[in-house]
Amino acid sequence: MYEYAIAWEWLAFAARWFHVVTAIAWIGSSFYFIALDLGLVKRPHLPPGAYGEEWQVHGGGFYHIQKYLVAPAQIPEHLTWFKYESYFTWISGFLMLCIVYYGGADLFLIDRHVLDISPPMAILISLASLAFGWIVYDLLCKSPLGRNTWGLMAVLYVVLVFMAWGYTQLFTGRAAFLHLGAFTATIMSANVFMIIIPNQKIVVADLIAGRTPDPKYGQVAKQRSLHNNYLTLPVIFFMLSNHYPLAFGTAFNWVIAALVFLMGVTIRHWFNTTHARKGRPTWTWIVTVILFILIMWLSTVPKLLTGEKDTAAVVPAFQQFAGDPHFPAVKQLVATRCSMCHAAEPVYEGIVRPPKEVMLENDAEIAAHAREIYIQAGRSHAMPPGNVTDMTPGERKLLVAWFESAVEGKKQ
Repeated sequence: MYEYAIAWEWLAFAARWFHVVTAIAWIGSSFYFIALDLGLVKRPHLPPGAYGEEWQVHGGGFYHIQKYLVAPAQIPEHLTWFKYESYFTWISGFLMLCIVYYGGADLFLIDRHVLDISPPMAILISLASLAFGWIVYDLLCKSPLGRNTWGLMAVLYVVLVFMAWGYTQLFTGRAAFLHLGAFTATIMSANVFMIIIPNQKIVVADLIAGRTPDPKYGQVAKQRSLHNNYLTLPVIFFMLSNHYPLAFGTAFNWVIAALVFLMGVTIRHWFNTTHARKGRPTWTWIVTVILFILIMWLSTVPKLLTGEKDTAAVVPAFQQFAGDPHFPAVKQLVATRCSMCHAAEPVYEGIVRPPKEVMLENDAEIAAHAREIYIQAGRSHAMPPGNVTDMTPGERKLLVAWFESAVEGKKQ
């Protein structure tokens, strides 16, 4: 059992590394070509059919790049296709989904206090939701609405917000955010696999056959590429969010997700406008900062919305926590709800080492991790994962009362 668990952890690590490497390659090439496309300049000396050109310098040399909206008069002998970065990013991400969330469905995917379902049913819902996302998105793009790029993106935003809310009604907060990222990434990768590359192949085939390519294929591909451009940053946020419970483990996590999509738009708008040499819209950064501050506020579940006390998480001396009147009850609570995993020798099935090497077996260890306990199990519902040990709302309030009491005692 021990060797199997270690091998499974290394498999998860390898899949994560593979995913990061391929994602860097995909995002890097995507952002580069968006910037290149927006920075093209029309000049009189361009050859027939050329839309614009760009001079660039990098790595000690100069590059002269020309773009053809449809294609050049003669197809070059060698073409470099940018597609495998997208394919392997999705494949490696799906592999991680299988290893972490499907393989550990009881712990990471299912929260029986949200929806009491079996692991096979949860996995089936997960797979169906990814397919559903692409089908709905593709139908919207091919509908009359698809001719209005910004109107289409507004409707797509509504769909994404609905999915953000829906995932939080099905899975753990952590899994909900991960799935929202996978939902969006599936749309992006399917755009490449189902639309962008096939359209480019049609154009190449027409050129080889001596036919004049239809410009509509390039126009459709460009629209899908624009969508991918604005969706990239939110996907990165959701993929990183599983390390930050204040994002996914709060009562307003789906609202936070909705705001993240808006931040993706404002940030990319600044870069796109700058690359197109149309100015530097500073207002986008102001809006982004305001949205992020709003997200931080929502993550703390302020009194205005829930009636809970809104106290800053200030970390006092460790002994202050162990000496607080609430500590004996907290110690008993931690022993009951947390120590089966956070121990030198965990007893929870499938856990062979304490998560992140955090052990909560004695007074010093509990006090040393007071802030993490407060954030992950008190202020948010990130721990225990899926609430597998049935921590009650009253017990979470005890953890909040303990931390805030100790902080107030320190200030006094």
